[in-house]
Amino acid sequence: MVRRLARLRELMTANNLDGMIVTKPENRRYFSGFTGSAGILIIGLQSQKLLTDFRYIEQAKQQSPLYEIVRHGSIPYEILAETIKKLGLTRIGFESDFVTWEAHQKLSDYILDAKLAPVKLDELRMVKDPSELNLLKKAVEIADNAFQAVLKVITPGITEQEIALELEYQMRKLGSEKPAFDTIVASGIRGALPHGRASGKPIAAGDFITMDFGAVYQGYHSDMTRTVVAGKATTKQREIYNIVLTAQLAGINAVRAGKTGKEIDQVARQVIADAGYAEYFGHGLGHGVGLFIHEDPRLSPTGEIKLAEGMVVSVEPGIYLPDWGGIRIEDLVVVSAAGCTILTASSKELIELY
Repeated sequence: MVRRLARLRELMTANNLDGMIVTKPENRRYFSGFTGSAGILIIGLQSQKLLTDFRYIEQAKQQSPLYEIVRHGSIPYEILAETIKKLGLTRIGFESDFVTWEAHQKLSDYILDAKLAPVKLDELRMVKDPSELNLLKKAVEIADNAFQAVLKVITPGITEQEIALELEYQMRKLGSEKPAFDTIVASGIRGALPHGRASGKPIAAGDFITMDFGAVYQGYHSDMTRTVVAGKATTKQREIYNIVLTAQLAGINAVRAGKTGKEIDQVARQVIADAGYAEYFGHGLGHGVGLFIHEDPRLSPTGEIKLAEGMVVSVEPGIYLPDWGGIRIEDLVVVSAAGCTILTASSKELIELY
């Protein structure tokens, strides 16, 4: 936590700020350890305070020992303005990618003695420290084990919603706080929906079943996708699957510190284009994962951020054919100077069920 605050203060100094207001839940947790649903950090160059309400005072004391805990009433902006005035702060950053127009208006109305400046803090969370990597590995492990368990219950007639429920049940049993996002289960022609939420459709013989899901462990998310077939795969199913798998492996092999997300995306995208399916891969190759499910850096045609050691990104190409179905394969990897380490352990060979 001390190092995180030091990096934040370096950013503040670089932006000529003597204070920072932090309200985005992921950043609030990252810089303080506080997990409550309501709280404001006021971070100066020499001090840090956590403002919260009655419900969270004791929790804040336990989770944020580096902070002075300040209780606010029904209007948090009043104590916020008072605290800023006492600290003598004159130029204060706010999270411009999170603070709404209405919230900014209130900040402007109450904070009369300091100038507000827009700042983005998420970039400070892109490189994961060892403690974060351990939590991410545990979240991935939970999802891997849930996947192995759900394979045993998929039979003809089971619905997509029942598969999603089983995945989420298994993850909760294994220690997940909640699903990392709305679990995706899309089978048969519904597989052409890249983000097809689980429906009441029953699984039929021969269906491809795409499952995209993740666990949350102590705030950190995992994200994995596997596509399996209910029965024996047809020649076309195997052909398309192998194209996606080849693209996914090429993308993983391209991941390396120093490369941009755009460069890595292009490697996997080219495999699919060369096979004649360019127009059926319409999303980015991957994204950062951490306290939030979709973080920077992005592996996409617009990804300009250079990867650095310790970043954790997904690699998830797919092909989606209308009225036929779709396939996506996704792993989480940790970026290194030599390439990357794959966290997801589940097999990517085409699984033919029963």
